[in-house]
Amino acid sequence: MDKQQRGIDHDLIRELAKLLDETGLTEIEFERGGERVRVARQPPVSAVPARPAPPEAAPPPAATDRAALDPAKHPGVVTSPMVGIAYRGPEPGARPYVEVGSRVHAGDPLLVVEAMKTLNQIPAPRGGTVFQILIEDGQPVEFGEPLLIIE
Repeated sequence: MDKQQRGIDHDLIRELAKLLDETGLTEIEFERGGERVRVARQPPVSAVPARPAPPEAAPPPAATDRAALDPAKHPGVVTSPMVGIAYRGPEPGARPYVEVGSRVHAGDPLLVVEAMKTLNQIPAPRGGTVFQILIEDGQPVEFGEPLLIIE
């Protein structure tokens, strides 16, 4: 008795199952000569039934946590006024203008952004303490990208 007379092509099913394993698919269907074969696998079920976690009231983030959540929304964020390469000192490789914890006054230089072969000094928009530096020396930056946070 050949495969057609038996009605089930076990080799085809094995090949389709192998294809499921190789591709990571959960289901595959094949049709040939009016015969259709569908092979499907159920995704693995975890031993522990999935229950949604009870909602917990999270405390509002403290002022120091805001920068960790989204630096762009921090009230003391200093953003890049242009596209370019940011340097923390007056030139590539130089000692940085500021470090975390540095006290700055409005107008003090914070870093420079090189754009079109010109070093553009970025001044502090207000006085305060440098809370977080969000860029590395020599890092490409986009317009509006957060550079550092002053609190």
